[in-house]
Amino acid sequence: MFSSLYAAERGAGSKTVVFLHGFGGCHDGWHEVISTLAPGSRTLAYDLPGHGLSLDFSGGGPAKTAARAVLADLAARRIRKVHVVGHSMGGAAAVLMALAEPERIASLTLLAPGGFGTEINGPLLRRYAAAADEGEIRACLEAMSGPQSLPPERITDVLGEMRARPGQLQKLVEIAAAMTKGDRQGVIPRERLETLDMPVMVVWGTDDAVLPFTQADDLPAHFHLHHVLQAGHMLVEEAPGLIAEIVRRNMKRRSRSFRPNSAAAAN
Repeated sequence: MFSSLYAAERGAGSKTVVFLHGFGGCHDGWHEVISTLAPGSRTLAYDLPGHGLSLDFSGGGPAKTAARAVLADLAARRIRKVHVVGHSMGGAAAVLMALAEPERIASLTLLAPGGFGTEINGPLLRRYAAAADEGEIRACLEAMSGPQSLPPERITDVLGEMRARPGQLQKLVEIAAAMTKGDRQGVIPRERLETLDMPVMVVWGTDDAVLPFTQADDLPAHFHLHHVLQAGHMLVEEAPGLIAEIVRRNMKRRSRSFRPNSAAAAN
Protein backbone atom coordinates (compact mmCIF):
# COMPACT_ATOMS: atom_id res chain seq x y z
CA MET A 1 0.00 0.00 0.00
CA PHE A 2 1.22 3.50 -0.87
CA SER A 3 -0.38 4.95 2.25
CA SER A 4 -3.24 4.37 4.65
CA LEU A 5 -5.62 5.88 2.06
CA TYR A 6 -8.13 3.17 1.10
CA ALA A 7 -9.83 2.72 -2.26
CA ALA A 8 -12.18 -0.06 -3.35
CA GLU A 9 -11.26 -0.99 -6.92
CA ARG A 10 -13.66 -2.57 -9.35
CA GLY A 11 -13.75 -3.38 -13.07
CA ALA A 12 -11.21 -2.81 -15.81
CA GLY A 13 -11.00 -0.71 -18.92
CA SER A 14 -9.33 2.21 -20.59
CA LYS A 15 -11.20 4.78 -18.47
CA THR A 16 -10.83 5.17 -14.71
CA VAL A 17 -13.60 6.78 -12.65
CA VAL A 18 -12.78 8.06 -9.16
CA PHE A 19 -15.56 8.41 -6.57
CA LEU A 20 -15.22 10.71 -3.54
CA HIS A 21 -17.93 10.50 -0.87
CA GLY A 22 -19.26 13.32 1.27
CA PHE A 23 -18.57 14.10 4.92
CA GLY A 24 -19.41 11.24 7.25
CA GLY A 25 -19.72 8.72 4.41
CA CYS A 26 -17.51 5.99 3.02
CA HIS A 27 -16.63 4.24 -0.23
CA ASP A 28 -19.49 1.75 0.09
CA GLY A 29 -22.07 4.50 -0.39
CA TRP A 30 -21.30 4.44 -4.14
CA HIS A 31 -22.22 0.75 -4.51
CA GLU A 32 -25.50 1.31 -6.40
CA VAL A 33 -24.07 4.00 -8.68
CA ILE A 34 -21.04 1.92 -9.61
CA SER A 35 -23.18 -1.19 -10.17
CA THR A 36 -25.36 0.79 -12.60
CA LEU A 37 -22.48 2.24 -14.63
CA ALA A 38 -21.84 0.59 -17.99
CA PRO A 39 -19.09 -2.05 -18.00
CA GLY A 40 -15.73 -1.13 -19.44
CA SER A 41 -14.68 1.32 -16.74
CA ARG A 42 -12.29 0.84 -13.88
CA THR A 43 -13.64 2.44 -10.70
CA LEU A 44 -11.86 3.57 -7.55
CA ALA A 45 -14.13 4.49 -4.64
CA TYR A 46 -12.07 6.12 -1.91
CA ASP A 47 -12.50 6.40 1.81
CA LEU A 48 -11.46 10.02 2.31
CA PRO A 49 -8.88 10.85 5.01
CA GLY A 50 -10.40 10.53 8.47
CA HIS A 51 -13.19 8.23 7.24
CA GLY A 52 -13.67 4.46 7.27
CA LEU A 53 -10.57 2.50 6.29
CA SER A 54 -8.68 5.79 5.81
CA LEU A 55 -9.38 6.85 9.41
CA ASP A 56 -5.71 7.00 10.38
CA PHE A 57 -4.50 8.89 7.31
CA SER A 58 -2.09 11.62 8.45
CA GLY A 59 -3.73 15.04 8.55
CA GLY A 60 -7.10 13.56 7.71
CA GLY A 61 -9.98 15.97 7.51
CA PRO A 62 -10.28 18.92 5.16
CA ALA A 63 -11.07 18.74 1.45
CA LYS A 64 -7.61 20.04 0.51
CA THR A 65 -5.99 17.14 2.41
CA ALA A 66 -8.27 14.71 0.59
CA ALA A 67 -7.42 16.25 -2.81
CA ARG A 68 -3.67 15.96 -2.23
CA ALA A 69 -4.01 12.43 -0.87
CA VAL A 70 -6.07 11.13 -3.81
CA LEU A 71 -3.75 12.74 -6.39
CA ALA A 72 -0.74 11.17 -4.68
CA ASP A 73 -2.46 7.79 -4.56
CA LEU A 74 -3.33 7.97 -8.27
CA ALA A 75 0.27 8.86 -9.07
CA ALA A 76 1.47 5.88 -7.03
CA ARG A 77 -0.89 3.66 -9.03
CA ARG A 78 0.49 5.23 -12.24
CA ILE A 79 -2.95 6.30 -13.41
CA ARG A 80 -2.46 9.27 -15.71
CA LYS A 81 -6.00 10.56 -16.24
CA VAL A 82 -9.30 10.04 -14.44
CA HIS A 83 -12.93 11.07 -14.45
CA VAL A 84 -13.85 12.29 -10.95
CA VAL A 85 -17.24 12.14 -9.25
CA GLY A 86 -17.51 13.93 -5.91
CA HIS A 87 -20.35 14.44 -3.45
CA SER A 88 -20.48 17.36 -0.98
CA MET A 89 -17.05 17.52 0.72
CA GLY A 90 -15.86 15.04 -1.90
CA GLY A 91 -17.08 17.49 -4.56
CA ALA A 92 -14.91 20.22 -3.07
CA ALA A 93 -11.96 17.80 -3.05
CA ALA A 94 -12.64 16.94 -6.70
CA VAL A 95 -12.54 20.62 -7.70
CA LEU A 96 -9.31 21.15 -5.75
CA MET A 97 -7.79 18.16 -7.56
CA ALA A 98 -8.74 19.68 -10.91
CA LEU A 99 -7.34 23.07 -9.97
CA ALA A 100 -4.06 21.55 -8.76
CA GLU A 101 -3.47 19.15 -11.68
CA PRO A 102 -5.99 19.89 -14.45
CA GLU A 103 -4.16 17.71 -16.97
CA ARG A 104 -4.99 14.67 -14.83
CA ILE A 105 -8.77 15.24 -14.76
CA ALA A 106 -10.84 14.13 -17.79
CA SER A 107 -14.19 15.28 -16.36
CA LEU A 108 -15.79 16.46 -13.13
CA THR A 109 -19.24 15.40 -11.94
CA LEU A 110 -20.07 17.36 -8.77
CA LEU A 111 -23.03 16.41 -6.60
CA ALA A 112 -24.09 19.25 -4.24
CA PRO A 113 -20.42 20.16 -3.91
CA GLY A 114 -18.91 21.94 -0.94
CA GLY A 115 -17.13 25.24 -1.39
CA PHE A 116 -19.58 26.93 -3.76
CA GLY A 117 -21.06 29.30 -1.16
CA THR A 118 -20.58 30.22 2.49
CA GLU A 119 -23.95 28.90 3.75
CA ILE A 120 -23.86 25.46 5.36
CA ASN A 121 -26.17 23.71 7.85
CA GLY A 122 -23.63 23.48 10.66
CA PRO A 123 -26.01 22.21 13.38
CA LEU A 124 -27.23 19.31 11.22
CA LEU A 125 -23.71 18.30 10.14
CA ARG A 126 -22.43 18.43 13.72
CA ARG A 127 -25.39 16.30 14.82
CA TYR A 128 -24.63 13.85 12.01
CA ALA A 129 -20.97 13.72 13.03
CA ALA A 130 -21.87 12.70 16.58
CA ALA A 131 -24.57 10.17 15.58
CA ALA A 132 -23.51 6.84 17.06
CA ASP A 133 -26.53 4.52 17.01
CA GLU A 134 -28.42 3.52 13.88
CA GLY A 135 -31.60 5.32 14.94
CA GLU A 136 -29.81 8.66 15.18
CA ILE A 137 -27.86 8.00 11.96
CA ARG A 138 -31.16 7.29 10.18
CA ALA A 139 -32.78 10.42 11.60
CA CYS A 140 -29.88 12.55 10.33
CA LEU A 141 -29.98 10.93 6.90
CA GLU A 142 -33.73 11.57 6.71
CA ALA A 143 -33.15 15.23 7.58
CA MET A 144 -30.57 15.48 4.80
CA SER A 145 -32.75 13.71 2.21
CA GLY A 146 -35.65 14.97 0.12
CA PRO A 147 -39.27 14.74 1.33
CA GLN A 148 -40.00 11.66 -0.80
CA SER A 149 -36.85 9.74 0.17
CA LEU A 150 -36.05 7.31 2.94
CA PRO A 151 -32.43 6.30 3.56
CA PRO A 152 -31.72 2.70 2.49
CA GLU A 153 -31.28 0.25 5.38
CA ARG A 154 -28.02 -0.93 3.86
CA ILE A 155 -26.51 2.57 4.10
CA THR A 156 -27.60 2.95 7.71
CA ASP A 157 -25.98 -0.40 8.53
CA VAL A 158 -22.75 0.48 6.69
CA LEU A 159 -22.44 3.84 8.46
CA GLY A 160 -23.23 2.25 11.82
CA GLU A 161 -20.42 -0.28 11.34
CA MET A 162 -18.02 2.45 10.24
CA ARG A 163 -18.76 4.62 13.28
CA ALA A 164 -18.27 1.67 15.64
CA ARG A 165 -14.54 1.66 14.87
CA PRO A 166 -12.42 3.11 17.70
CA GLY A 167 -11.72 6.79 17.14
CA GLN A 168 -14.11 7.30 14.21
CA LEU A 169 -16.77 9.37 15.99
CA GLN A 170 -14.16 11.62 17.60
CA LYS A 171 -12.54 12.24 14.21
CA LEU A 172 -15.89 13.07 12.57
CA VAL A 173 -16.75 15.52 15.36
CA GLU A 174 -13.36 17.21 14.87
CA ILE A 175 -13.80 17.48 11.09
CA ALA A 176 -17.36 18.81 11.41
CA ALA A 177 -16.31 21.45 13.93
CA ALA A 178 -13.56 22.71 11.61
CA MET A 179 -15.71 22.49 8.48
CA THR A 180 -18.67 24.43 9.95
CA LYS A 181 -16.83 26.97 12.11
CA GLY A 182 -19.09 29.97 12.58
CA ASP A 183 -21.72 28.04 10.56
CA ARG A 184 -19.91 29.04 7.38
CA GLN A 185 -17.80 27.02 4.97
CA GLY A 186 -14.77 27.99 2.94
CA VAL A 187 -15.44 29.02 -0.65
CA ILE A 188 -13.58 28.24 -3.87
CA PRO A 189 -13.39 31.57 -5.77
CA ARG A 190 -15.53 31.72 -8.91
CA GLU A 191 -12.58 33.06 -10.91
CA ARG A 192 -10.68 29.86 -10.18
CA LEU A 193 -13.63 27.77 -11.39
CA GLU A 194 -13.51 29.69 -14.68
CA THR A 195 -10.07 28.20 -15.38
CA LEU A 196 -11.35 24.60 -15.49
CA ASP A 197 -11.33 23.35 -19.10
CA MET A 198 -12.58 19.80 -18.61
CA PRO A 199 -16.33 18.98 -18.83
CA VAL A 200 -17.98 19.94 -15.54
CA MET A 201 -21.45 18.81 -14.51
CA VAL A 202 -23.02 20.13 -11.29
CA VAL A 203 -26.02 18.23 -9.88
CA TRP A 204 -28.10 19.63 -7.01
CA GLY A 205 -31.32 18.63 -5.26
CA THR A 206 -33.90 21.39 -4.96
CA ASP A 207 -34.69 20.32 -1.36
CA ASP A 208 -31.08 20.24 -0.11
CA ALA A 209 -31.12 21.05 3.61
CA VAL A 210 -27.32 21.03 3.96
CA LEU A 211 -26.08 23.21 1.09
CA PRO A 212 -28.73 25.33 -0.69
CA PHE A 213 -29.07 24.65 -4.40
CA THR A 214 -28.85 28.40 -5.06
CA GLN A 215 -25.09 28.00 -4.57
CA ALA A 216 -25.13 26.75 -8.16
CA ASP A 217 -26.33 30.16 -9.40
CA ASP A 218 -23.91 32.17 -11.55
CA LEU A 219 -21.56 29.28 -12.26
CA PRO A 220 -19.16 29.61 -15.22
CA ALA A 221 -21.06 29.47 -18.52
CA HIS A 222 -19.36 26.25 -19.64
CA PHE A 223 -20.52 24.31 -16.56
CA HIS A 224 -23.58 22.10 -17.05
CA LEU A 225 -26.18 22.22 -14.28
CA HIS A 226 -28.84 19.60 -13.45
CA HIS A 227 -31.41 20.28 -10.73
CA VAL A 228 -33.07 17.18 -9.26
CA LEU A 229 -36.58 18.10 -8.18
CA GLN A 230 -37.61 17.17 -4.62
CA ALA A 231 -34.22 15.57 -3.96
CA GLY A 232 -32.20 16.48 -0.91
CA HIS A 233 -28.49 16.45 -0.19
CA MET A 234 -28.04 12.66 -0.31
CA LEU A 235 -28.18 12.35 -4.11
CA VAL A 236 -26.02 9.21 -4.22
CA GLU A 237 -28.58 7.28 -2.17
CA GLU A 238 -31.70 9.09 -3.42
CA ALA A 239 -31.13 8.76 -7.16
CA PRO A 240 -28.30 6.30 -7.93
CA GLY A 241 -29.59 5.43 -11.41
CA LEU A 242 -29.86 9.08 -12.42
CA ILE A 243 -26.40 9.84 -11.05
CA ALA A 244 -24.89 6.91 -12.99
CA GLU A 245 -26.51 8.18 -16.20
CA ILE A 246 -25.27 11.75 -15.60
CA VAL A 247 -21.74 10.44 -14.99
CA ARG A 248 -21.88 8.44 -18.23
CA ARG A 249 -23.03 11.49 -20.20
CA ASN A 250 -20.42 13.78 -18.70
CA MET A 251 -17.62 11.32 -19.45
CA LYS A 252 -18.50 11.58 -23.15
CA ARG A 253 -18.28 15.36 -23.31
CA ARG A 254 -15.26 17.11 -24.78
CA SER A 255 -13.19 19.68 -22.95
CA ARG A 256 -13.72 23.38 -23.57
CA SER A 257 -10.22 23.61 -25.08
CA PHE A 258 -10.89 20.82 -27.63
CA ARG A 259 -10.50 21.99 -31.20
CA PRO A 260 -10.93 19.59 -34.13
CA ASN A 261 -8.02 19.51 -36.55
CA SER A 262 -8.59 20.62 -40.12
CA ALA A 263 -8.83 17.08 -41.47
CA ALA A 264 -11.41 16.07 -38.88
CA ALA A 265 -13.36 19.28 -39.46
CA ALA A 266 -13.52 18.59 -43.18
CA ASN A 267 -15.11 15.16 -42.69
